[in-house]
Amino acid sequence: MTRRKPVTVGAMLAQEFLEPMGITQADLAARSGLPRKHVNELCRDRRGVTADTALILARVFGNSAEFWLNTQRRTDLWEALNSPKRRTRIQRARPIAVRRTAAA
Repeated sequence: MTRRKPVTVGAMLAQEFLEPMGITQADLAARSGLPRKHVNELCRDRRGVTADTALILARVFGNSAEFWLNTQRRTDLWEALNSPKRRTRIQRARPIAVRRTAAA
């Protein structure tokens, strides 16, 4: 993981897909079957991508669901590791010691 925040799904969707293609959020909602509010929340990074949404976006834009899910995953991991409160909680976890038994 890098110190620089990865591109979010909202930024990717708005800047790399909608703007260059001349598609509005309303157009995307109509083409995808997603509610306009859902599309707006995705574009504003107020909603994360689920498996269903990733499959829908992949179908609309002709790429893969993995593309959308990986974009979301990178952002989620970065935010978890770069939030002091969340990082402290994560660092409290301790590995389970594996007991080795003698083979007979």
